[in-house]
Amino acid sequence: MADAQTTSTVNYNPDVLSCLANLSNDEVFTPPDLVNQMLDMLPSDLWGNQEAKFLDPVTKSGVFLREIAKRLNKGLAGQIPDQQTRINHIFKYQLFGIAITELTSLLARRSLYCAKVANSERSVCDVFDDEQGNIRYQRIKHTWQNKKCTYCGASQEVYDREDALENHAYQFIHTDKPQKLFGKNMKFDVIVGNPPYQLSDGGAQASASPLYHKFVQQAKKLNPKYLTMIVPSRWFAGGKGLDEFRDEMLKDRSIAKLVDYPKTSDCFPGIPLKGGVCYFLKDSQYNGDCEIKTIFSNNISVMKRPLLEKGFDTLIRFNDAIPILRKVIGLNESRFNAIVSARKPFGFSTDFSNYKAIEFEKSVRIFANKKVGYVDSINILQNLNWIGKHKILISMAYGAGEDFPHQIINKPFIATPNSCCTETYLVVGPFQTKAMAKNALQYMATKFFRFIVLLNKPTQHATSKVYKFVPMQDFNEPWTDEKLYKKYGLTQEEISFIESMIRPMELANE
Repeated sequence: MADAQTTSTVNYNPDVLSCLANLSNDEVFTPPDLVNQMLDMLPSDLWGNQEAKFLDPVTKSGVFLREIAKRLNKGLAGQIPDQQTRINHIFKYQLFGIAITELTSLLARRSLYCAKVANSERSVCDVFDDEQGNIRYQRIKHTWQNKKCTYCGASQEVYDREDALENHAYQFIHTDKPQKLFGKNMKFDVIVGNPPYQLSDGGAQASASPLYHKFVQQAKKLNPKYLTMIVPSRWFAGGKGLDEFRDEMLKDRSIAKLVDYPKTSDCFPGIPLKGGVCYFLKDSQYNGDCEIKTIFSNNISVMKRPLLEKGFDTLIRFNDAIPILRKVIGLNESRFNAIVSARKPFGFSTDFSNYKAIEFEKSVRIFANKKVGYVDSINILQNLNWIGKHKILISMAYGAGEDFPHQIINKPFIATPNSCCTETYLVVGPFQTKAMAKNALQYMATKFFRFIVLLNKPTQHATSKVYKFVPMQDFNEPWTDEKLYKKYGLTQEEISFIESMIRPMELANE
């Protein structure tokens, strides 16, 4: 047995592209197994169609084109018996890629043609007459206007670089005529890929802006029969500048399939991307509900349903949540977000520190970032009528993480009269009595409340928007999970799902 194990270890020859996919990078490399899962969504007759054309407009390792080539080589064997003739046809007339950097263009050609120079003697395709073959790369310059790129929004201060440095001006999205990137009007049957996810926007604390949606939108302009890309899942309910893209995607009845990984590590091991990832299949001839598959740790849930539930403008991520949410919404109650403040409820930013440690005449207690102090009342410029009332404070950000059950939101607490806060917190209320505030606080601590919040909280940010699905209650009475489960007629199976997602919350003693 020991000899057998040794032999197995010696003969182990891992796919280099699987190893590369495990490296952390802003442009995430795609493992071959995942690529094939995406390709499996396409009609099988494509692999026997010698006229079908495939484009990867964001080629990195070349793994998409390589795996497509394998399928075409097998599928066309009967039509083109000679293997060299078949390979020449596939690589010359069917497979096309646009690399995102010069380095990835070389890597992709090496993966596909077995040579970084397409027309070299080492290339498995012997009909190319130039070095690039069908995997193109051209260094593009950003188009600056008002210190931003008009195509991708990149900051001129950050990305206006010398030629020796990568400027992240991706060729596919820096043109008004993507159909001419191969020198003539090209019609592609299939567009596939894993686009770059974001770019640093030059803001504070290394902030970044989404970029992936621009590749999806550009691909749509080419009107392929099929489009499949893998992107971050934040577009479901949030993301900077993604409102238009989200609306466009959720109303698209040609999206036939969506596969979602709430935990990025289930899809890309070792990649620290919050909010998960997903891939989809857009079929130009399809018009109907979407088959949504959620892969979460060892659990797989599949449900055919609209991407957009009636009355909502975001995607409800978990299939098991749909019947629960429909019961809750069915009572047509007002929503909890109506009593949650906007950011900077009293006008103080998060970094405000001009307050005193000791109470003084006409001072107001201020809750800052993990500190409490006192500020002169004349410095409070908005929501003055809240100062003297009972209210609840809840931090505006709280990382939910990828492991469940989870707390979802930070612990709220009651701020007694004569108090305010910085932007670190949002205000819930205010309430006429302390008893009402306590009842609202207990409601926020329930698993039911936090589960509904989860459905609309794709990132750590918890603005008033994440509370918009949560139903309002009468805070003249206390609320418990048992009471809420009964009120909304939840089944034991539905209750168990909530309990599996949300852990108990113990509130601090007053």
